[in-house]
Amino acid sequence: MKCDEIFAALALLEKERGISKDFMMEKIVQALSTAYKKDHPGVENVHVEVNNAKKDLRMFVQKVVVEEVENPQAQISLEDAKEISAKHDLGDVVNFPVDTVEFGRIAAGNGKQVIIQGLREAESGMVYDEYNSKTHEILTGEVHRIDPRTGNVSVRIGSGTEATDAVLASSEQVKGETLVEGQRVKVYLVDVRRQTRGAQVVISRTHPGLVKRLFELEVPEIFDGVVEIRSIAREAGSRTKMAVWSNDPNVDPIGACVGQHGTRVNNIVNELHGEKIDIIKFSETPQEYIAAALAPADVVEVRMADEGKACRVIVPDDQLSLAIGKEGQNARLAARLVGYKIDIKPASFRGSAEEAAEQAAQPGAAI
Repeated sequence: MKCDEIFAALALLEKERGISKDFMMEKIVQALSTAYKKDHPGVENVHVEVNNAKKDLRMFVQKVVVEEVENPQAQISLEDAKEISAKHDLGDVVNFPVDTVEFGRIAAGNGKQVIIQGLREAESGMVYDEYNSKTHEILTGEVHRIDPRTGNVSVRIGSGTEATDAVLASSEQVKGETLVEGQRVKVYLVDVRRQTRGAQVVISRTHPGLVKRLFELEVPEIFDGVVEIRSIAREAGSRTKMAVWSNDPNVDPIGACVGQHGTRVNNIVNELHGEKIDIIKFSETPQEYIAAALAPADVVEVRMADEGKACRVIVPDDQLSLAIGKEGQNARLAARLVGYKIDIKPASFRGSAEEAAEQAAQPGAAI
């Protein structure tokens, strides 16, 4: 039967949405076959013939030639098959055309629905393919809608046929940061997930990867691989600690990240709405690395534990609070940055502890 409207619709989808006509036609053929089988219990094989040149679809019920018929809907006797064509033999498949009126009813009832569903699936697949390749990258989007109940923000990323809405969950938003509809915002693409309702693009403003990518965009030495970001610890909206290393002895990794007069790091701080950023030099020596991580506090000594990734850090008495930080933030971020458990003590503690140890070691000392 002539199906000009279906073929025209598929051509339009391919032109405007970039969705393959073959992909959509395959979905339609599958749906028509399924619908016919549902209306005719016992039918096992249905074949839909597609003629693109004539914009024509024809449906056939296929029956297998057998000696003894057990299912008339799916089988035909050899005798009856011979009456159709003397060439038929056991095991052959005989095609029986479906009545044009009935086929037209099935096509009309399913064609539009399948096109809509196929369109959703195709768009979902395109979204997945498009954004899966951009995982762990920074994207710029526009705040589309803010849910007053949950605080979740719908962000429109991409443009044209590649545009999609991603949800910035309230848990992935920077505390104290206010977003408004129409605002342009940079987000970090965490993941793309396949779901029954389509591809879900997971974005974040709190992920440490956002800071890393911002530095890659701002600092050519990082983008070129001369300077490496070895580790990042972040408490979004408040403070970030970042360890960097230079592969070129002539390039200062901290200076490269800070930039002349602090221009590079200030640009990133402004993008993060004032979030403080501590940049320290990575070291293969744990004691040096841990001491640097506790900046801006000075460190007198770092004592490594005999077992496990733990240490005790001695700092001047007047810098104990600076080393620990407000509500323990400086020590907490330093520990996450270096991957060690850090116990911070003042220099006076070191003195009293050593004196006690010396007294305990003297002959006759109480144990």
